[in-house]
Parts: sequence; structure tokens; C-alpha cells
Amino acid sequence: MIAVLRKSLLDEDMTDLGADCHQVFDYLQEALDYLEVNPEEERKILVYPGHYKEQVTVRVPGVLIEGAVPEDVRETVITYGLGAKEILADGKKRGTFRTYTFFVDAPDVTLRNLTIENSAGPGTEAGQALALYADGDRMVVDSCRLLGWQDTLFTAPLPPKEIQVDGFIGPKQNAPRENRRQYYKNCYIEGEVDFIFGGAAAYFENCVFFSKYVEREVMGYVTAPSTPEGAEYGYVMHGCRFCSNCPDQTVYLGRPWREYGKTVLINCEIGPHIKAAGWHDWGKEMAHTASFFAEYGCKGPGAKLDERPDWCHVLKEEDLPKYRKEAVLAGEDGWNP
Repeated sequence: MIAVLRKSLLDEDMTDLGADCHQVFDYLQEALDYLEVNPEEERKILVYPGHYKEQVTVRVPGVLIEGAVPEDVRETVITYGLGAKEILADGKKRGTFRTYTFFVDAPDVTLRNLTIENSAGPGTEAGQALALYADGDRMVVDSCRLLGWQDTLFTAPLPPKEIQVDGFIGPKQNAPRENRRQYYKNCYIEGEVDFIFGGAAAYFENCVFFSKYVEREVMGYVTAPSTPEGAEYGYVMHGCRFCSNCPDQTVYLGRPWREYGKTVLINCEIGPHIKAAGWHDWGKEMAHTASFFAEYGCKGPGAKLDERPDWCHVLKEEDLPKYRKEAVLAGEDGWNP
């Protein structure tokens, strides 16, 4: 087992780490680099409380990265602060997909009891700024906090084509678009515009989505799915809470980043900050027939199902088995996290 901690914050003998922790690193990336060249090691990394300012890339399949002290998840922070508007040495903007604090590029990765933050600031200042770029299949994010503003969480894959030249510039710009399945449990995710976006089949269970205040008429959009054409599932959010410090009816539940985007809410608590319309079409007329935005059993002042657009859907009880976690994430290999 591997430990990551600021050694200077602990006693020199570090006896509290336990006998199993035989490798100790100052930074998470150092520990991951060690595992890449020592594949025989146990793929478990314990991250002790501290603020780790680093840009992290995970390419170790099957690794568990876990906060060592669950009750200190707020103090176990991986943070960085890159924004899309930054002009680089070649004269180009950094762009959305090179801003990540934490990039997962391997299957079967589990993140637990961590805070992952992009500290670049509001989108009006920094542009898009990813906290977590999740490009792993069978990925589990459990009891984590994802902090940012615009585009906090990207659930890969990217859409098939860019609309603007170099719109996808970054580590997977030219990679094959492969479907991903991801499970988010007991997480807190915050942001403003499109702060959960992408093409994965992602199941969110008992999560909190916090829309942050910005000074404009529309305060933001929680989801912006780009579900691939023909895919059965996009985002399914079960038993989640939509919260905010925004004024009433100033935030949308979501909009389709691409025309086939899908988001389904089941038994969620929806706060008063959500607009009565709930969903926005992003000016995509085709989305009225190609996308799928649906709700079932939602409660709260923002759950105004009778005021949703006619191109959105209300599920029936007989529809629910289709949206069970086991069905959404099974794929061809029967994955059931």
C-alpha cells in the first residue's frame, strides 16, 4: 500500500501510517508514476489530509485512490487552477480539455473520500475549468467533492466532431470515441454553467448538485449531456438533491450539448432555484425529438412537472426498471458496482 502525505506535517517516525504503507510520497502524481513502473505493487493509494497543488493524470488501471481519513474529506484536497481563456506560448487559448486538475485515463479506477478542485474561478473570468476529466470505463467516484465553476466534471467520451477548430484540443482530441460507464455515489458537485457534461453513461446516486451564484439573468445549467447517437443511456440521477445559493427560478436542470443528450431524474429533490421550464433546448430544434430529458417522482419547489416543455418527458412506474443502476451500467460485461 502507498501513502501520500505532507511528511512535514507528521511525526518523523510516521508510525501512524501502519505497517502496510511501505512507500510514502509527497504528491499523488509521484505515487501514480511509481505504480506505473512497479505494476506488481498493490494498487491502493491512501491520501492523507493536506492541500496538494498539482495536476494529476491517472493511467494505472484498477487503482483505488482514497482519502485516508474519511471525516477529513474537506481537508484532503487536490487542487489546481487552469482556465480555458489562458493564452499559451503558441498564441492559442488553453481550451477546455487542457484545464483539468485530475485526469483519469484508465479503466476500473475508484476515487473515494477526496476533494478535487479547479480554483481558476468563475467562467466569466477563467472560462471553462475542469476539476475532474473522467475518461475511465467502469469508474467509481464515491463520497468525493468536486469543486469548480464552469465545466467542473467532464464525463468522457468527447462528441464525434468539433464545432470549432481545436475545440477539443487536449489529451484525447484524436482518440477513438469509446463509451464509458461511471458511477457517482454520495458526491457533492458544484459549479455554474454546464458543470456536469459529456457523453458517458453515468449513474449518480444520493449526490448533491450545488449551483453557484453568478450575476446574470440565467445563473447556469447543471447538466449538458452529449450522449452518443444510438446510446441507450446518458445521465441518470437517482435520489439526488439540486441545491443553490441562486435566486429562485434562475437555473436550468440541463441542456443538450449535442442533440442526442439524455438526462433522467428519479426521486430527486429540486430546489426553488430551478426554473419552472426545467430544461433548455440550447437552440437545437432537433433536440426536441432526438434528446431525452425525463423526470419521475421528483419533489420540491423546483419540481414543476406540469410546466416543463412538451418535448420533455414524465416517466411512468413501469419505466423504472430500465433506469436501475444495474441496467444503466451493465454494458456487455455485466458491470454492477
